[in-house]
Amino acid sequence: MPQLDVDGAVLTYDDEGPRDAREAPLVFVHGWTADRHRWDHQLAHFSVRRRVVRLDLRGHGESTGAGVRTIAELAQDVLALLDHLEVERCVLVGHSMGGMIAQTIALSHPERVERMVLVGSIGRMAYSRGRGLLMAASTLVPYKLFVAANIQRAFAPGYPREEIRAHIRASAATPRAVVMTLYGAMRAFDVLDRAGEIRTPTLMVHGYHDVQLPVGQMLRMASAYPDAVVRILDAGHELPLEKPAELTAALDGFVSEKH
Repeated sequence: MPQLDVDGAVLTYDDEGPRDAREAPLVFVHGWTADRHRWDHQLAHFSVRRRVVRLDLRGHGESTGAGVRTIAELAQDVLALLDHLEVERCVLVGHSMGGMIAQTIALSHPERVERMVLVGSIGRMAYSRGRGLLMAASTLVPYKLFVAANIQRAFAPGYPREEIRAHIRASAATPRAVVMTLYGAMRAFDVLDRAGEIRTPTLMVHGYHDVQLPVGQMLRMASAYPDAVVRILDAGHELPLEKPAELTAALDGFVSEKH
């Protein structure tokens, strides 16, 4: 498996599909406590005809590295990988925290992003006073309980419990320092007031039952984008796991449109 040393971390990534494809490469960025295998369905589908890149963010999956304090620092890791792979322009797809990374890149380096897909992501973490206090208090419980509480609520009602437990175990394997530091980075993330600057054609795919990042917050963000298409699926926050085929179909339709 290919790896890249970046600023104290070793990033593990996949780079598959034809290099001579006419279309811009697809670059997939996973969310908090996840890994690049969130995109297995999309990799299998798209790599037949176009180049596909995905990575484990630092401290996640098979990548090493300590947690960083800002989403912008994770964005720099993704840009370093794109530079290493000589990908000058891409279709950038991000889930949850990965969508925050994608928006950061679209704002700082718009020339690198041909199109963008935000999956279960928002431009600002917004809480009521009561929920904000509850979220802050949740950091005081034991680490495994903290992870379990967050992952459990990421799925829509009815999702198989045994599969949820498996994902909780996988998420809890992410180093505590990485998880907690990036939890703070996500809570501090805020580019909503700059959404109008993002001229990149954007698809926003969100789960109707998402309680982690409620659909209403995504719609508020979408209204500020100059060029956004919204798709809402019958799912929770973990769209790549809950509705992989439907998500792939939405992506396929969007990236195949005439520019």
